[in-house]
Amino acid sequence: MNRDRSLPTPPVSRDAADAAVVQILATEHWSLLATRSMTWNEIFSRTGTFLTVLSAAVIALSLVAQATGFDQGFRTFALIVLPVVLLVGVATFLRLVEADIEDAWLVIGMNRLRHAYLELAPELRPLFVSSPHDDEPGVLQTYSFRPAVGVSHLLSGSPVIIGIVDGVLCGVLATIISQALGAPVWLQIVLGVVVGVAAAGALGAVGYRKIARMRRDYRPMFPAESGPPVG
Repeated sequence: MNRDRSLPTPPVSRDAADAAVVQILATEHWSLLATRSMTWNEIFSRTGTFLTVLSAAVIALSLVAQATGFDQGFRTFALIVLPVVLLVGVATFLRLVEADIEDAWLVIGMNRLRHAYLELAPELRPLFVSSPHDDEPGVLQTYSFRPAVGVSHLLSGSPVIIGIVDGVLCGVLATIISQALGAPVWLQIVLGVVVGVAAAGALGAVGYRKIARMRRDYRPMFPAESGPPVG
């Protein structure tokens, strides 16, 4: 016998509905947390891979220098190896910048979920050390438990370190090329410093532009000005 489809469905209690919402929010929270863990693992892996390639290149160059005495053979070998290392370094830098931006989006998502938790249970607000707001101070609070970070914190980031190493590589390449062309020693030094600083600055400008574009286009849904969830 077929059931009467016109029969009303039994109402769902408010407690059951809240429990289902919390389960959904927790599932999404763990998904974002797992994705963030994978992002950080990729950051460490790519940084370690580049530094390993760089170390291997330095060892190879030192062995060639001992065998050739920094003659034309050494310069030729360096001009073959160092551009490859630099290419890996630039690719690593760009990926690290993108990974940091992706990590910021994941933190934004978790802050929004935390805001939803506190809407359901506002009495838990004093127990949260991370922010329930998805504006820039809220994201920074979740990152470092403070609404702003200093220059030392920014300079210690992986993209900055890799960008500086890439700049040094560019300076070394410029020095070797000028030496091969017969430039005087003072000009080699000047070119190496100028090219190195310019390359590091160019990479920094690229990273800053990417981050600035995200900050310009982003619109928070739960800024701190709206106030924390209260009962």
